Amino acid sequence: MADALVIVESPAKAKTIGKYLGKKYIVKASMGHVRDLPKSQMGVDVQESFNPKYITIRGKGDVLKELRDAAKKVKKIYLAADPDREGEAIAWHLSHSLNMDQSEPCRVVFNEITKDAVKEAFKHPRKINMDLVNAQQARRILDRLVGYNISPLLWKKVKKGLSAGRVQSVSVKLIIDRENEIKSFVPEEYWTVTAHLKADSGEIFDSKFYGYQGTKAELKSEQEIKDLLQRIGDAPFIVKDIKKKERKRNPAPPFITSSLQQEAARKLNFRAAKTMMIAQQLYEGIDLGKEGTVGLITYMRTDSTRISQTAIEEAKSYITESFGKEYALEEARTHAQKGNAQDAHEAIRPTSVLRTPESMKEFLSRDQLRLYRLIWERFLASQMASAILDTMTVTIEAGEGTFRANGSKVNFMGFMKVYVEGNDDGTEEKDNILPPLTEGEVLALHQMDPKQHFTQPPPRYSEARLVRTLEELGIGRPSTYAPTLDTIQKRGYVALEDKRFIPTELGEIVIELMGEFFPEILDPTFTAKMEEDLDYVEEGKADWVNVLDGFYKGFENRLQVADKYMQEVEIEDEVSDELCEKCGKHMVYKLGRFGKFLACSGFPDCRNTKAILKETGVGCPQCEGGMIVERKSKKKRTFYGCSHYPECEFVSWDKPIERKCPKCTSMLVEKKGKKKEANVQCTACDYMEVTQ
Repeated sequence: MADALVIVESPAKAKTIGKYLGKKYIVKASMGHVRDLPKSQMGVDVQESFNPKYITIRGKGDVLKELRDAAKKVKKIYLAADPDREGEAIAWHLSHSLNMDQSEPCRVVFNEITKDAVKEAFKHPRKINMDLVNAQQARRILDRLVGYNISPLLWKKVKKGLSAGRVQSVSVKLIIDRENEIKSFVPEEYWTVTAHLKADSGEIFDSKFYGYQGTKAELKSEQEIKDLLQRIGDAPFIVKDIKKKERKRNPAPPFITSSLQQEAARKLNFRAAKTMMIAQQLYEGIDLGKEGTVGLITYMRTDSTRISQTAIEEAKSYITESFGKEYALEEARTHAQKGNAQDAHEAIRPTSVLRTPESMKEFLSRDQLRLYRLIWERFLASQMASAILDTMTVTIEAGEGTFRANGSKVNFMGFMKVYVEGNDDGTEEKDNILPPLTEGEVLALHQMDPKQHFTQPPPRYSEARLVRTLEELGIGRPSTYAPTLDTIQKRGYVALEDKRFIPTELGEIVIELMGEFFPEILDPTFTAKMEEDLDYVEEGKADWVNVLDGFYKGFENRLQVADKYMQEVEIEDEVSDELCEKCGKHMVYKLGRFGKFLACSGFPDCRNTKAILKETGVGCPQCEGGMIVERKSKKKRTFYGCSHYPECEFVSWDKPIERKCPKCTSMLVEKKGKKKEANVQCTACDYMEVTQ
């Protein structure tokens, strides 16, 4: 007979932990929460201190029966759900469903699923932390109060199927505000002038116009360019000043949840939900053959950059052996925490830096390996010495004009030997080495290159940029970002085009109504303050009922006003030029879960629908009369196919272009490389063009 029953959330986690604990333990999975608020009603008694009415989740009856039967056969029950608010709440609900003694130390938590960490955790069980539970309850009830009160209003006044929420509504408003900025943006003209200069060594380098007689000046018109050229005249370009400095560059801190989602989007092209799904797999355990099942990374829902001393020492030893002593740190580097960080767990790191990506290759899928490599490299780099760059700033005078040339080169790679953080525009910092120069040296003008530019509007939000903004504003927590981004798309409030969010008409209408009747829900400051209050509940500094009461008093009054005065809005379908091939009526644009599509205006008599096809203007190379159109795969990846599909099955992942191959007249396609260069290639011969 087993001594104890251990309950975790998932079968994968149960399998891993079961192997570590041995036959004296029965390890079973609850499959997440077993109790929750009912879906069919509010489930919260606002008159009785917001008392929640929990019920067994539909479909969990058999799971609970299995757990109760197993509980009868053991002396002790351990609850080992994830080490966060949600995990604590799952443990608390399980303790109630299994009639456990609340005073007994039954809660076991660990930040990584490795044999040593799990066995050590079972030596120190504790009681369920009711502060954590109450913080989760408060969030759940708060979201229920908002969602189950505002959503029915939106159904009645706008259309069915809509929803509202604290984090999702602010997210949509941010996207709308950014779109309004873009629409109202007025571009301003400006010019740059680059002087291509030749040094005594014969090397040509670039210098940029800085100003007049050492004072910075901007060039805003072609006339100002003419004035500059006139003021320079035929004056020689003379090196006036050379400044050389040594600059240190520090590595990025190890990943927290939000930075992992951002970097995986930049470098791996992963959506936030995909990143978290794969990270969960790496955390819960991978079968490593002879080594058994091991969790490869620490817990992936965290806002802390803290690293354990054991991990720091292991990394230092690995760096010294693999790269040399000069690449290791004498003293561990500390990284500043975000102001609102809970610091409950370590940063996301490999459970052992000795499990290199190369050694894990045979055990991981392609995407698992890519994400593991990212986490491994980021952590290792964070524990390595700073890079040292030699910088050189040269001031050059030509008549009244002042030009500057900036050069840099990496003198010591440091952490850059392993990893360099990405950025949103996909560019990389490169060496720009200037030739040897001396003060007073006269440079030959090779070419003067004036260019006209216009200021650009702020960019639309990508998933990574939106997550970063929400984090900076203190809105939401690590576990909320991925589901929030998913929800606002499913509701049809925003659409993702070219990996950037754009608001829909429906999203703008909903946010306008909410801004009129529930402005506090859309106020980032208010939402961030609510997150802070929930943190206080978790820390035992605030009572969860008082937090809810403080919110609900004003919210209840606004609900009554909105119910009385919010006007009904009828959203008319946009009529297209296309006619339905089945009944001849005009097709209208509809918004579904996967974006816009065309539907017959004769619905419900005619239920014809079809996808909106974006034409490329290129004829199909396989059939007569067919045109290549842009399509989306089930995973929303863009590909190109024939408009005569399914009669013609031509497909291409590469974008066709209108020109024909000059060598064999076949179709040319555009291939995008990793460094954003566009390679034009022929589909039939070896012809290729490379454009930066």
